[in-house]
Amino acid sequence: MKLAACLGALAFAAAPAFAVEVDGRIDPSEWAGARHITDFEMVQPLNGEPARLRTEAWVLATPNGLAVAFRNQQPADVPRTTQRTRRDEGGALDRVNFMVDFDGDGRTGYDFMVTVGNGISDEVITSERNFNTDWDGHWHHAVTQDADGWSVEMLIPWHVAPMAKPADGERTLGIYVDRVVGSTGERYGWPGISFQRSRFLSEFAKIQVPHYEQALLAVTPYVVGVSDIANGGTDFDAGADLFWKPNGQFQLSATLNPDFGQVESDDLVVNFGAVETFFGDKRPFFTENQGLFDVPFGAGNSRLLYTRRIGQFADVDAAVKLNGSLGQVRYGVLAATEDGDLGRDFFALRATRDFGAQDLGGMLTRVDVPFADREATVTSVDHLWSPTPAWNIRSQVVASSVRQGGTRSDDSGFQVRADQELGDGWRQQAYLLHLGDELQLNDIGFLDRNDFNYLRYELARRYPNQPEASKYASHEWRWAASTRRNDSGLSIAEAAAIQRYSERRDGGNEFFDVTAWSSGHDDLITRGNGVVRVPEKVYAFYERSRPRQGSWSWYGSTRLAGDGLEGASRPGLEFDLEPTLHFNDSLALELGVGVQHLPDWLLWRGGNRLGSYRADLATLGASLQWQIGHRQELRVKLETIALDARLRQAWAVRADGEPIATATPADITDFSLANLGFQVRYRYELAPLSDLYIVYGRGGLDERSAGRSLSELLGDASSLADTEQLLIKVSYRFAN
Repeated sequence: MKLAACLGALAFAAAPAFAVEVDGRIDPSEWAGARHITDFEMVQPLNGEPARLRTEAWVLATPNGLAVAFRNQQPADVPRTTQRTRRDEGGALDRVNFMVDFDGDGRTGYDFMVTVGNGISDEVITSERNFNTDWDGHWHHAVTQDADGWSVEMLIPWHVAPMAKPADGERTLGIYVDRVVGSTGERYGWPGISFQRSRFLSEFAKIQVPHYEQALLAVTPYVVGVSDIANGGTDFDAGADLFWKPNGQFQLSATLNPDFGQVESDDLVVNFGAVETFFGDKRPFFTENQGLFDVPFGAGNSRLLYTRRIGQFADVDAAVKLNGSLGQVRYGVLAATEDGDLGRDFFALRATRDFGAQDLGGMLTRVDVPFADREATVTSVDHLWSPTPAWNIRSQVVASSVRQGGTRSDDSGFQVRADQELGDGWRQQAYLLHLGDELQLNDIGFLDRNDFNYLRYELARRYPNQPEASKYASHEWRWAASTRRNDSGLSIAEAAAIQRYSERRDGGNEFFDVTAWSSGHDDLITRGNGVVRVPEKVYAFYERSRPRQGSWSWYGSTRLAGDGLEGASRPGLEFDLEPTLHFNDSLALELGVGVQHLPDWLLWRGGNRLGSYRADLATLGASLQWQIGHRQELRVKLETIALDARLRQAWAVRADGEPIATATPADITDFSLANLGFQVRYRYELAPLSDLYIVYGRGGLDERSAGRSLSELLGDASSLADTEQLLIKVSYRFAN
């Protein structure tokens, strides 16, 4: 890394006598004394060359917050992606990012993004390079444009996040700034680090700024009125969120009858598998400064705290959350209680301590379920060790203890992930995971399965310097091998994979993955009624995205998967295409078409019985997004799913795992379903984090024990109205 990026304790001058006015116009007198950053380099593609377009940034600590400015040269021959976007929408846009770790310990960071069209996104960064957009902070921004380029100013209040108490009146921050050119996909950053590497957050440049604190007391009441058009009747509800931060070291959040995100619609999902679908949380209380509790454990989305569990089956009466620091220890406490006979009580405690090259954390969760006479407790210890700049080793031990109806079940699990940068673009990673067969995390966490042992090794290399004539800017190749066993030593499968991720010079991306699985066993499909011997499998996947050129942008993918009892000899095919028509910078229509043919789809039919189906699935969707100025938006979203499944063969699984063809039982038949989700949502921003929503929603599911053509199913879906309602919600944040 260059010397400028390695200099620790870069001193900042005190703030000027007058505050920075956030108007997008960079006044040199306002930014006197600021850290001026000019040595941006290419981090996407990651070749370390100087930025092709001149980019400057200023960072200044003021009593009102951390002020940041960008000046981005962009002449007329470099197109500007000026479309407006809703909050956290993202996309291949001209944009700048300011990322900050307020404690400088590499534990939690915050990303503040502004586009040339004055759209914003804010994210929490954990585990080095995991970005979560569920959090929305209160901060200020402005954009101006001229013939030579565009400028951004931001002001991030000190109350936006919990911070440890600094020493000697100065705070050590970790910062990273970058700029993305939407039409080419180039990213210019300082320092020259990348989230494509195993270490990112901990590599932020360390700077020292004067210590400032801001107190904040904010109350956000909300009222909701719902007219149930399908069943008749009207319902009203109300609640409130409270946020209090008396100083930098302590903050309290509380909620009464929290909004469960009635204005947000989850994507339609048809899931016949043994693993539940993971959904994000949109409730402000459960996203506000939640980064400390974001502790992944296991593969995929698995984690110790999955806040969608809270309020899943009963309304939440109240919840409270504390975040703060005591000396060098950061802590968080979360407690929630549900209402009614099915109500549960939830508790979580998290603490971390930074020891320089090592980092230690612990977590305790507990759920009381009175109606089931159940108490579930989970404890976890996680450790991060970075012995050299090239090595990053994470380890974690988790134990669960469940008491239910007079019996007790205890078990444990652990994981170790070791990453090493080998130089010259090479990187290797080893991952070991053990999950005991009685390990239970899903009372408050998310674990897709237990009774599992997994070992994976991956070798990767980046090729960031492609020829100028090439349509590609960079490639990253990855080669991986893995093995899977359950806790009894039963082989699930061995697998080998080859992947390539490419950045294209048109600003788009390309990815393909080819994976082969050995024969083995499926120990989940029968839901505890035995294991099933399965043959070799093969998977191939390709996807391509291209940003807006003229009036169109698009994404497409295709997948081949041999997954049933006939394995690789009878693969299924899937195609998806999502073009977007941009009428102008404020109005866009995104379309979605997907078709899937499954000639050998294996489903559980109860007990030890299975069915092989020939299935066809189609999805149609459309989303109209209209940004009416910077305070209003209108979204119309339609999703439909049609599934036609025709039974080919019924099976019974023997004790040794061998599936045996059987005569067709009366209750194993063809089936079909049609699913609809439709929403019209209008939003008006009354003030920061204060909104008026008017939402019309309609949906339904029609499932039958008979086959139907896809055209018939899609036609039937349009008339579904199991649920239909009109909702009006008002929330307003009062802050002092």
